[in-house]
Amino acid sequence: MKVPRSPSFRLDGRSALVVGGTGSIGFACAVALAENGASVVIASRRASAVESAAATLVGNGFTAIGVPFDASDEVAVRDAMHRHGPFAILVNSAGIARPKSAFDTSIDDFDDIMEANVRAAFIVAREAARGMQAEGGGSIIQISSQMGLVGGQDRSVYCASKHAVEGMTKAMAIEWGPHGVRVNTICPTFIRTELTAPTFENPKRVAWIESKIKLGRIGETEDIMGAVQFLASDASAMVTGTHIIVDGGWTAG
Repeated sequence: MKVPRSPSFRLDGRSALVVGGTGSIGFACAVALAENGASVVIASRRASAVESAAATLVGNGFTAIGVPFDASDEVAVRDAMHRHGPFAILVNSAGIARPKSAFDTSIDDFDDIMEANVRAAFIVAREAARGMQAEGGGSIIQISSQMGLVGGQDRSVYCASKHAVEGMTKAMAIEWGPHGVRVNTICPTFIRTELTAPTFENPKRVAWIESKIKLGRIGETEDIMGAVQFLASDASAMVTGTHIIVDGGWTAG
């Protein structure tokens, strides 16, 4: 009997683009990829932020550079892909949330959320996939949300945007699968970051969140890193068009 061999999580020799890589979750994703041997390009709008994030990785012995661009700007994304790609791995962690009731959500809020969470996700995935197809394949990972699978309090537009990302991911997986390009999402629960800190200042809100998370704790950025390593690597070679739910059981019921 032939003994099967476990696939490797290593990413040596592969180039990875992490969009939104200066945020807490995005930077954790960049570290996860770098720790496994990938050369990482960190992207976000602010030049100083991407340079600082890349310098931190380099200071820890990893290979990284920072490239500033607006992920919702088609021309800027295409130019960055041309100058620094092709990439074997794309992680898109860029996005925004403006928790408000539907009545209090303005059309400007709607447009901003959809631009950051859907338009940008579409553009970076499409442009990264062009290079991946030419190279024989790659892995695209969208940081979605548990709210892409269920509804959420004061999050009508945010939920709409993440449901859109889930549907887009499935369609892209069908279209690009024959070219070896895998497309998946990671759906986290509430993760403790600088941006979510105000949420956790409200004891009632924290109690509600913890009551929904069956493991009884708020998520940490480290909880995302294993899922990123898996989806970026050959360990997930037969995984596409789906999601990994990192929600501590929130969506289990």
